[in-house]
Amino acid sequence: MNLHALRLFHVIAETGSVTRASELLSISQPAISAQIKKLERELDLPLLKAQGRGIALTDGGEKLFAHSKRLFAVEQQIERFIEDYKAGELGHIRLAATYLPAHFLIPTWIAKFKTRYEHTEMTINTTNSTDALNQLLNLEVDLAIYGGLPEAYPESVQAEELFRDELWFVVSPRHRYAGQRVSLHSMVKEPFVMREIGSSTRERFMALCRTYNAPSPRIALQFNGLNETIQAVIAGYGASFVSALVVRDYVERGQLSRVFVENVDLMNSISVCTRKNEPLSPAAHRFIGLIREFPH
Repeated sequence: MNLHALRLFHVIAETGSVTRASELLSISQPAISAQIKKLERELDLPLLKAQGRGIALTDGGEKLFAHSKRLFAVEQQIERFIEDYKAGELGHIRLAATYLPAHFLIPTWIAKFKTRYEHTEMTINTTNSTDALNQLLNLEVDLAIYGGLPEAYPESVQAEELFRDELWFVVSPRHRYAGQRVSLHSMVKEPFVMREIGSSTRERFMALCRTYNAPSPRIALQFNGLNETIQAVIAGYGASFVSALVVRDYVERGQLSRVFVENVDLMNSISVCTRKNEPLSPAAHRFIGLIREFPH
């Protein structure tokens, strides 16, 4: 079926006038009439009939008009969808995030984003640093929000640093090192509560010990989540090495205490990672724009 001719018929049926259809479509009346006659021949079905000085729909024309209304209503829906999608109003953002941003940054970012773009769907996978980048590289997600070292990113990953955060040694306020300044060699003799292998912060700690020729720390307790790690130290067991973003409030409330380790001043980089040279969806692009506005 000739959809152009069907559209002409639809406008005629909607306006009740070939003249009005000609004005709306900027097509001459003879050209419209010729297209309608051609459509009637193609369908072997009369669509229009004379009525006084104007025209009316035949019974077949009435039934075809009912179908054309549905067809062109769907067309309008598709056009609105495309406009909204290009504007970032619609879409589906798949996101992998390491535990630090997932728990302490992303909930606020998503709340702000959904307030502006309510109909954009979001899927968030919370995992460790290694797996977050693997999901990005394996095309399982569109973005990865990552906490770690900039030089750790693969060549095929484009990383944009949002901000930097200090890494702190923390213990219970009852610990003998609470608020004290000690050497790294002394600190690593304590039992440590850390995240699982693959955690960026854990890898930073191991690299720090290698850099200063200190013994490897004894990881006495290992958890897959930050909250469990912190709660164990608050309860009085061991020490941890963790982003200040995670524990600053606990320290300010007196539930944890910092240990100031001599010559150690490390920062954590919080970055948004994408696949290099690959365009983002409009929705993902707008989400990144929002977190640039409100990094933390």
